[in-house]
Amino acid sequence: MRRSLLVPCILLATGLGASAPALPEPAVNLVPHRAVYDITLGKSVGMRGVDSARGRIALEFGGSVCDGYTMKYRQVTVLNGAEAGPRTIDVRTATYEAGDGSSMRFRVESTLEGAAKDNVDGEASLKNDGSLAVTLKKPKPDTFSAPGSLVFPTEHLKRLIGAARAGGSTLSVRLYDGSDDGKKVYDTLALIGRKLEGDAGKLEEPARQDALSKQARWPVTISYFNPGQGDRTPAYIISFDLYENGVSRALKLDYGDFSLYGELKSLELLPVSTCQR
Repeated sequence: MRRSLLVPCILLATGLGASAPALPEPAVNLVPHRAVYDITLGKSVGMRGVDSARGRIALEFGGSVCDGYTMKYRQVTVLNGAEAGPRTIDVRTATYEAGDGSSMRFRVESTLEGAAKDNVDGEASLKNDGSLAVTLKKPKPDTFSAPGSLVFPTEHLKRLIGAARAGGSTLSVRLYDGSDDGKKVYDTLALIGRKLEGDAGKLEEPARQDALSKQARWPVTISYFNPGQGDRTPAYIISFDLYENGVSRALKLDYGDFSLYGELKSLELLPVSTCQR
């Protein structure tokens, strides 16, 4: 999740009818947290669909705008289909992003049935014009660049929250997250729904804790497209409820032939840095 937006000015009328200067938008503060989601099968269609799915996502997010942001992510999914049979996919990701969104280090390790499938290790930075420069160690030493204005995942997340706060309904950005072979840039389109409030008691238990139930949240759907021209079908689509502090619930991962649902099973909010910027 991530990108740039235009924030409408907030004007305060004085008693004389004059306008005060626009107030700056409050900073987006992402809370460090650990979250666990249980995976189940959503829809399954076509010959390449799956009959059943189960698994778990474990995520740990930390850091601050001063120290930079870290994320550790692991997703283990067991899929069973008539055509492919049972298979277990294990994906582990570790990233560090500079607090100003200018650089990123990343490592992705994945296995299929216990055998190494895709390993990516590298670092990326954004030049002054917003273009991308990547140096890879794995899958083999290489360099990669991409033009245009790009953002990394945490910056995307912050911009999504900023857009939602401002009442925006869409956000379109180019995203680099180090996935695939480390040479993939996605065009993304996020659809942001109306703010959800007042029904925390109907949600799963981890979402009912005071620190989360008092946070604003919005339903968000992000489509990821391979770069190109004209009408395109998304490579995949992610939907979730996004809280103002960066926590997510009600995950849906749509791969076209099938989708997975991630239910929030546990959430631990971690100490917040004293960083002020």
